Amino acid sequence: MDSDLPVIARRIREARRRLGLSQYALGVAAGIDEMSASPRINQYERGKHTPDFSTATRLAAVLRVPTPYLYTEDDTLAEALLVLWRMSEARRHAALNMLRAMASESSA
Repeated sequence: MDSDLPVIARRIREARRRLGLSQYALGVAAGIDEMSASPRINQYERGKHTPDFSTATRLAAVLRVPTPYLYTEDDTLAEALLVLWRMSEARRHAALNMLRAMASESSA
């Protein structure tokens, strides 16, 4: 069951499937040796092994997600990261300012 897996395992699998990549293609594109690319991604997705941060960063780049997306437990925050990631820098700053304003309103 996916909910029993570590969050990084679930996020890698979800993002890979969303792009329609095979485990092999993801591994090779992330710089993993061709001979071990598929087994390593499979082990990451099954939660048997966890990629180190450098590997996770390369995987995130191939998966077109921000690295923190792979680590966040909260699904809403994960979705927010994806939305922000896809925005231009100017729009990200505008969204951040809006969030700050909303946060200060709720704490008043």
